[in-house]
This record gives sequence, structure tokens and C-alpha cells, in this order.
Amino acid sequence: MCPITTVVPIRPDFSLGFLPVPSLVREVRAAVRTALVAAGREELVDSTLLLTSEVVTNAVNACRRSDCTSPVTVYAKWMYGGALLVLVRDYAPGAPHERAWPVDAEGGRGLSLIQACATHWGVCRHGHGPGKAVWFRVAA
Repeated sequence: MCPITTVVPIRPDFSLGFLPVPSLVREVRAAVRTALVAAGREELVDSTLLLTSEVVTNAVNACRRSDCTSPVTVYAKWMYGGALLVLVRDYAPGAPHERAWPVDAEGGRGLSLIQACATHWGVCRHGHGPGKAVWFRVAA
């Protein structure tokens, strides 16, 4: 279930749009870190950066596989009680799903990390065309 009805938080506290280029994932992570530190929420930095990196990487990879060139957007909103909602929106078709990976695989554990570290998470569709938003909530 989507935590918001429009898939884009109304008045997000932070948003960042970027082209689906793998080298920009590091820049997104740095921007999210800056926003958390500026908000005085250093206790959320590690888990939020890990999850943001996973979701953004998945969105960029999905766009690259489908030749999607529309920007990926990260939205963040402080929720009641101090939790942080992060939503990553892309325009690639399909939805993320868990797969069985060999033990020595270098990737493929993103959804398991999200399930383990987020207090809540989910995937939302937006509109009738391709695309989705993957969201997660973290709390101290």
C-alpha cells in the first residue's frame, strides 16, 4: 500500500531529480547525507543512506535496462514522530522483486536489506504508464 495517494509527497522536505546515470548515485547519497545532518538527525544517516543507495541504484538500473531516459526523483518527508519517509520515483516498467542469488553474488540483496532496515516499505504504481515509486520509512 502506498503511504501517500499522489505518489509524490505534498510539500516534501527534500527532493532531488537526476538522470538515470550510475555515477550520480554517489551524488544522491551525498545530498541525502547533507539533508540529514542539516536536520540534526545523524542517528538516521547510516540506515537511510544504505536504503537510499539500494533503491536509487535499482531505479537507475531499471531505467538503463529499459532505455528510460526520464529523470529519477528522490523525495523525503519528515513524518509525525520523527520518522523519515523516502520515496524514489522512476519511469521504468516493472517492479522490483526478490530473486535467489548465489552466495558470492555482488548484488541482488537490496530488497532484503530494505526489509531488514526499514520500519515500513512498499512499491506504488503511478498513473497508467510505466513507472513506479519505491518507498521506505526509517525511524530512530
